[in-house]
Amino acid sequence: MITIGVDVGGTFTDLVLRDGRTGAMRSLKTPSTPEDLARGVMTAIRQAEVPDADIAGITHGMTVATNTALEMNGARLGVITTEGHRDVLVVGRGNRTKLYDIKAVRPVPLVPRRRILEVTERLTASGAVHKPLDEKQVVAACKRLEAAKVEAIAICFLHAYANPAHELRAAEIVRAQLPGIPVSLSHEILPEYREFERFSTTALNAYVGPKVSGYLNTLSRNLTTSGIDAPLRIMGSNGGTWRAAAIAAEPVNSMLSGPAGGVTASIGVARLLGLPDIITYDMGGTSTDACLVRNYSHDMTTEGHVGMWPNRAPQIEIKTVGAGGGSIAYLDTGNFLQVGPRSAGALPGPACYGRGGTEPTVTDANVLLGRFRPDQAIGGEIAIDTAAAETAIGTLGETLSLSPARMAEGIVRIAVARMTGTVKEISVMRGLDPRDFTLFAYGGAGPLHAAAIADELGMTRIVIPPMPGAFSAYGLLAADTRYDVTQTRLTKLDNTDWATLQDILTPLRTRATERLAEDGFTGDKMRLQTSLEMRYVGQAFELATAVPDGAAKIADIENAFRAAYEERYGQLDEGPVEIVSFRVIGIGLSDRTDLPEQVVDGDLSDAEIGRRPVVFGGTAQETSIYRRPDLPTGIAIPGPAIIEEDGATTVVPPGFTASQDRYGIMMLTKAGVA
Repeated sequence: MITIGVDVGGTFTDLVLRDGRTGAMRSLKTPSTPEDLARGVMTAIRQAEVPDADIAGITHGMTVATNTALEMNGARLGVITTEGHRDVLVVGRGNRTKLYDIKAVRPVPLVPRRRILEVTERLTASGAVHKPLDEKQVVAACKRLEAAKVEAIAICFLHAYANPAHELRAAEIVRAQLPGIPVSLSHEILPEYREFERFSTTALNAYVGPKVSGYLNTLSRNLTTSGIDAPLRIMGSNGGTWRAAAIAAEPVNSMLSGPAGGVTASIGVARLLGLPDIITYDMGGTSTDACLVRNYSHDMTTEGHVGMWPNRAPQIEIKTVGAGGGSIAYLDTGNFLQVGPRSAGALPGPACYGRGGTEPTVTDANVLLGRFRPDQAIGGEIAIDTAAAETAIGTLGETLSLSPARMAEGIVRIAVARMTGTVKEISVMRGLDPRDFTLFAYGGAGPLHAAAIADELGMTRIVIPPMPGAFSAYGLLAADTRYDVTQTRLTKLDNTDWATLQDILTPLRTRATERLAEDGFTGDKMRLQTSLEMRYVGQAFELATAVPDGAAKIADIENAFRAAYEERYGQLDEGPVEIVSFRVIGIGLSDRTDLPEQVVDGDLSDAEIGRRPVVFGGTAQETSIYRRPDLPTGIAIPGPAIIEEDGATTVVPPGFTASQDRYGIMMLTKAGVA
């Protein structure tokens, strides 16, 4: 049977399919269709040309929730909240968004104040009822929101994480009064304390919900109409897959859907190679995502943002910068050259795509330098227009009195500098030396710039996995199911015992097991992990601390926290420790999706498809062009060289050597490095 992973990016839609009988895999890339993303997904599936009856499952990485929030075209939202807390979403934390800008203004609230309505009710921090819910006021709020023509409602009551009774009863009333209007409850979306972050995450969930559920309904309907009766799963920001219905109810958990797939796949390849410490670098058409992995494990965070709004849903700690192949180069008000974050996107795309784009992009610069000129149409549709790239770059170069080649190199160097800065943020700024890590480069534009980034950082080893242009889509196939179940309960370690902790964790474990069972997982396919959000008493922020295997007493947990704290911040404190939130992670193990062996015999000349001048360091050098699928296994390829494949091009500059192993994994090493 065939399983499919399909990842929608800002420029291309990537698809990887795997034959469960033979283990064979192949990928394809089609242009994204921003006006109707479901159509682009269906186009990719149809181009795969597999019988509908053979498709056993589809896992999807999507950008609908993120784009809806960033473009601010979500639902007309209404909020019902506790009396006296109407302005939580408006005031936020009261901190300055731009520390040194005296003219900085506060971000626009996700929902205008006039559609945030108060009702009488109040719970204490322990969950006790201080004021009962006034149900008549909830009915009155429904009538006002109906008159305001809201399309979604968020119910955010103070301390609902400790006792959901008032939110549940209010939701019953709202659904009876306004049938068909989706309702998000803060204790379901984020059962944790800190009212602003909880309210904001819940409001964000409600805001993007109708768009996400509408998209998933359309996609499911299109699949069914086409005769594809296969379960649809969605990649979550936490690195695990969800049922489509579960993501439709909690779409705030899909904000990093696509990038999470690449990180998951990278860890699998790293295990195969025995490389526990890696930095993933995923460069697409619109942005670049980087993630630090130590001992085959990535960090998780609940401190994310989508645009200007906090999103505390658990997610892989991925750093994103607006620099991709489609990033536009321009002169700012000071006449300095800048690259990104504005992107040419899928339409019109870079000038070299010949779809109406005229502004110079990073991709156009690489075309002019001779580094990117694939012999096959991208996505089967886009043939590279070299003349258009030269015109776009040359026009910008004239304003700075630079030759087209120097202008192109300048654009690439600035893009590399921006991406290098992102890698430094997740390594150097944490006291970690990137030279101790291996760079994992993928995405349609990642292998083009990987060597330049590694050289800038002093890294000497680069891995280019198979199917790099669609590697995140491959990660969708390899991902396990994952659900995070959390509960805030302030607990000082010196005032509690092991039995009390287990009493708190038991219902969380039960809920995580139930969610996995709903997805069809049984005992041998389930794994439960426990993590605690901990801090020293008096601190304002927590550190996620995994409970060690075999922990049996409070001291084991305290020691784990102190070790994690020292590793993260480089120092220790002797003060008392407390738990803020309890988290149980339910993991449903997927079937193994190993890379198939693909040993290629022959000579390097068998893979060479031509030669052309390629600019390196301001000088054009005659460079061999190779087809990656034809590269013989284990043969060294000295730079300069260009290695092309469907969906990506790898640049091997002078001073680097490339070779490919029996799994089709390519490694670039700097000259003189074992």
